[in-house]
Amino acid sequence: MRISVKFRALLAAVALSLCVCLAQQAVSNTPPAKSTGGSEGFQTRTPRYKIAPGDSFDLNFELSPEFNQPAVTVQPDGYITLRGVGDIKVKGLTVPELTQKIRASYGKILNEPVVSVILKDFEKPYFVADGQVSKPGKYDLRGSVTLTQAVAMAGGFTDSAKHSQVLLFRRVSDQWTEAKIFNLKQMEKTGNLKEDPLLHPGDMLFVPKNMLSKIDRYIPTSSIGTFFPLL
Repeated sequence: MRISVKFRALLAAVALSLCVCLAQQAVSNTPPAKSTGGSEGFQTRTPRYKIAPGDSFDLNFELSPEFNQPAVTVQPDGYITLRGVGDIKVKGLTVPELTQKIRASYGKILNEPVVSVILKDFEKPYFVADGQVSKPGKYDLRGSVTLTQAVAMAGGFTDSAKHSQVLLFRRVSDQWTEAKIFNLKQMEKTGNLKEDPLLHPGDMLFVPKNMLSKIDRYIPTSSIGTFFPLL
């Protein structure tokens, strides 16, 4: 999948003005505390998966199998239709929250229903690569993938790439995304990959063409949404 022209135009200005623009935004939230662990210095975050449109799951009732429903699909508006209770909104819920909401809905017609939800089809882990790589786009994240491996999966650097200032964006909360610059040129030159970070689902890497002298470590997540219209 190709990144939009609008995105490329926005990122072309990042090298000169990103920090200034972000500093001027009226953000009332305080960034999270700095991480004290991990060689790459990134915050650790282990959020539960949240139900999204297009996901599907099997719904099983241990004591009332007549209400079992296979392959329940989340509609584009975030709702599902369940036998006997009708439509309920499930978009944005974790699996435990979804299970509890379904149990509460069926509790109106069943006595203490025992419900299990088994996800069958859901959004697969991914990362986004853009900038001066040969094949920018959205890639499946399967197993352990480092930043250098991600660049290779995206076709490697172009001739105009700034190897020494590769940006990696990682969401650390609903409001904040952490940004850090990595010197892949130095890693490749010395063969020392100790600082080569493992990618997390949803990470976004950008290989610039021009030098980025400075970037705020913490960026409002709403700003990252502007830079990455693909997501």
